[in-house]
Amino acid sequence: MSPKAFILAAGRGERMRPLTDQTPKPLLHVGGKPLVAWHLEALSQAGVREVVINTAWLESQFEPALGDGRRWGLTIRWSHEGRDHGGALETAGGIAKALAGLGEVFWVVSGDVFLPGFAFDLAQAQAFAQGPALAHLWLVPNPEHHPRGDFALAPSGQVESSDVANEGRRLTWASVGLFKAEMFAQLQVGTALPLRPLLDAASARGLLTGQRWDGPWTDVGTPERLEALRKSLG
Repeated sequence: MSPKAFILAAGRGERMRPLTDQTPKPLLHVGGKPLVAWHLEALSQAGVREVVINTAWLESQFEPALGDGRRWGLTIRWSHEGRDHGGALETAGGIAKALAGLGEVFWVVSGDVFLPGFAFDLAQAQAFAQGPALAHLWLVPNPEHHPRGDFALAPSGQVESSDVANEGRRLTWASVGLFKAEMFAQLQVGTALPLRPLLDAASARGLLTGQRWDGPWTDVGTPERLEALRKSLG
């Protein structure tokens, strides 16, 4: 069985204003379709059949735009943080809220990154499930707007927190990875919490692995980056 996937789509998108004043960032169009639809297509092609999407900001727009997932051969389930908690729960908090519906191993990808060609590989997910790591991250060369990166990738495949890592090995998390439910099992549902502290804790225990992704990747974080991406796609 292919693992399920969780798409992060609850954020306000402050840096994307004024575009996100009326439209959630994952629903902004790139290449003729919503940004998040690129993920849904790739997940379906990889054999994923169930996807959970969290929402908060302008969350009433998501279901009319994406439906139940049938057009991609998927079942989409919703985790409504705005309705249930009054706002977004951040990354780790959002995963914790949806955890009961995700299984023991699952994909996580941010709804506001563009990475065409990325394969949500079933064999890799199965290998990850059999290993000790709590999370496996894909890392990209540092973009201009994030020159110091997030983590360092050791030759062994271990991911190290960048504050203790060699400067030259730092890379940026591509906002896609494989995760195990046990990483979030102790979090109280409804608590807003970022993911970084959990990743740092896993790294300190030697339970965070990763690999480099050199394919196309864009963090669609500002109107200028969105416009440049649209132009690059013609």
